[in-house]
Amino acid sequence: MRNFLKQTFASLIGSLLGLLIFFGIGTTGVFLLLLTISFKDSSPQVKDKSVLVFDLSVNITDSDPKSSGFLQKALSGDDNERLSLHTVLETLEKARRDKRIVAIYLDGSHTSQASSSTGFATLKEVRQALEKCRAAGKRIIAYGLDWREREYYLSSIADTIVINPVGEMEVKGLSTQPMFLAGAFEKYGIGVQVVREGKFKGAVEPYVLTKLSPENREQTQKLLDDVWSQWRTTVGASRKIDPQQLQELTDNQALLSADQAKTEHLVDKVGYIDEVVADLKQLTDSKKEDKSFHQISLSDYAEVPGQSLGMEHTSKNHIAIVYAAGEIVDGQGSDEEVGGDRFAKIFRRLRADKNIKAIVLRINSPGGSATAAEVMQREVRLTREVKPVVVSMGDLAASGGYWIATNSNHIFAEPNTITGSIGVFGLLFNAQKLANNNGITWDAVKTGRYADTQTMSRPKSPQELALYQRSVDRIYNLFLNKVAQGRKIPSSRVAEIAQGRVWSGTAAKAIGLVDDIGGLDSAIAYAAKQANLGDNWELREYPQFGTFEERLFGTISQEVRISMGIDQVQNQDSNPLTAELQKLQQEIAILQKMNDPLGIYARLPFNLNIER
Repeated sequence: MRNFLKQTFASLIGSLLGLLIFFGIGTTGVFLLLLTISFKDSSPQVKDKSVLVFDLSVNITDSDPKSSGFLQKALSGDDNERLSLHTVLETLEKARRDKRIVAIYLDGSHTSQASSSTGFATLKEVRQALEKCRAAGKRIIAYGLDWREREYYLSSIADTIVINPVGEMEVKGLSTQPMFLAGAFEKYGIGVQVVREGKFKGAVEPYVLTKLSPENREQTQKLLDDVWSQWRTTVGASRKIDPQQLQELTDNQALLSADQAKTEHLVDKVGYIDEVVADLKQLTDSKKEDKSFHQISLSDYAEVPGQSLGMEHTSKNHIAIVYAAGEIVDGQGSDEEVGGDRFAKIFRRLRADKNIKAIVLRINSPGGSATAAEVMQREVRLTREVKPVVVSMGDLAASGGYWIATNSNHIFAEPNTITGSIGVFGLLFNAQKLANNNGITWDAVKTGRYADTQTMSRPKSPQELALYQRSVDRIYNLFLNKVAQGRKIPSSRVAEIAQGRVWSGTAAKAIGLVDDIGGLDSAIAYAAKQANLGDNWELREYPQFGTFEERLFGTISQEVRISMGIDQVQNQDSNPLTAELQKLQQEIAILQKMNDPLGIYARLPFNLNIER
C-alpha cells in the first residue's frame, strides 16, 4: 500500500508539474506553490506546564537529515522521523532551561514498527542530555509496548517506566551475524585473491571464508563485551540493579513478561497508554475535557527560538562542525559518503576562512578508500597548523575513519564507540571459472610482463600478488607512521595495537588511540576553549547540502524511476528473511563503493551491525 501511495503521489506531482509548465507557469511559480502547500509555522507555541514528547522511533543522524516537512516526507516515502544529534542535544538543553517544560515523555509505543539505525554511542550522548534535564527537575516518564535493549538503554534514565500489560522486556544481550559470500563465489566461479596487513584485518573474510577466523572472533567478542558491559553498568546504576543480576536475566530469561519486568525492577508500572496520558494531564494541569495533555514534539520544539533561554546568539567567531559520515570513497562521493576530494575542499575553504576559529570533525565511518583517507588526513594536518581541529567519534570511527583523525589536536570518543582497525587490504576478483563454464575465454597480447595485471579474466600470478602485497605493505607502514606521529606513540607500540584490531572507545583510551571519553558537546566545548573563544561563538555545519529545489527535483526523479520499475525499492519490512536479504544488499553495496585507485582499503572488518 505504501509503495502504491508513493507511486501515485509521484505520478500526481509529475502531472502537476507538467500542467503548470504547459500553462506557462515558470519554475519560481512552481516552487511558490509547493512551498505554500508545505508551509509550516516556524515558531510553534509552547504552553505553560507542557511536556516535551520524544518519540523513541526517531532516527538520530550525525548531520542534518535534510528534512523539509510534509512535502519532502511524502516525496521520499520515509515515514520515520529523522533529527540530527546536534539538534536533539540542543533541543534537550533548551528544555532543561525552559520553565514552561515540566516533563519529558519518552514515547516507545512505535518502536516495534520502526527500524532505528541509531547506535549506542549516539544514544549515550542523548542519555546524558536527559540526565541533565532530570537533574534540573524535569520529570521523565517512559512508556512502551515492548522494551528492547536499544530503546531501554535510553529510557532507563526515566523517573517512571511503564510497560503495556501484554508487552515484553527484551534483555537478550548483543550479537552480530556477519554474512559470508565465499561459498557463493565458489559455486558460481568467481575467484577472490587477497593481499592484506594485520592479523585482525577481517574485512576480507566474508569473501574468502565461511565463518569468522579465530582472530576476528576474538576481537568481535571483546568489542561486544565492552559495549554490553557499558549497557549493564549504565542501566544498572539508573535502576539500582547489580550489573551481574542483569547478566543473569540475560542468560536465564532473555524475554520477560510485563509483570516479570516489574518484579525485576526494570519497570515501575504495568499499565495502558490512557493511564499514562491521565497522569500527564494531571502533571500539566490540563482540563478533564481536554483530549490530551499540554505537549510539544521534539521536532516542533527544536524550531522554538532559544534566545530568551540564552541558547542562541550571533557572533563573528564560528566553530565549524564537519560531518564525515558513511563510507570513505575516492573522488566527490554522494551525500551518504565521505568523498575524499569533496571533504579536502571543505577543509581548504575552512582553513582560509578567518571567521572559522576552530573545527570539530565528527566521524561516523567504517573507513574505505586508503587514498581518499590520506587526502583528507593531509588537509586535517594542514588545518591544524592554522586553527584547532578536534575529533568527535560517533558510533563508528574505524580504519580509514581513524586514519583521518590521527593528526587532529584532540580526539573524543564514547565508551561504546567502535574505533581502531588500523590495517589495510586489497581484494582481487577474477571471473575465469564463471566465464569458462559458459564458453567464454580470453587471450592477451602485451608489451610488458605486468601490463595486464588489472584483468579479471584470470587469477593473479605469484609475482603479481607480490606486487600488490608490496603496495599493501607500503600503505600499512604509512598508516602506522601516521598513527605514531599524530598520537605520539612509539612505532613499536603502534605495531602491537594495530594489526587491524577493533577497539571500543574505553579500550582505545586505555591504549592511547583517543584522548578523552566524551561526545559531540564535549568536543565543541574543547574546541572553543582551544580557540580562546569563551562564550562568544556560534556553530556552522558542513557539508552544506543542495537547495530545496535541487533536492525536490532529485527526489521526484527518483520516485518516477521507482514507479517505472527502474530503481529497486528497499523493503523496510522487519521479517527475518528480508533482514538477511538486506544484509546481502549491504555487502554488495560495500563492494560497489570500493573505488580506490590503488585498490587498497582501510576499512572496518566486515559490515559490523550490532543487533539486540
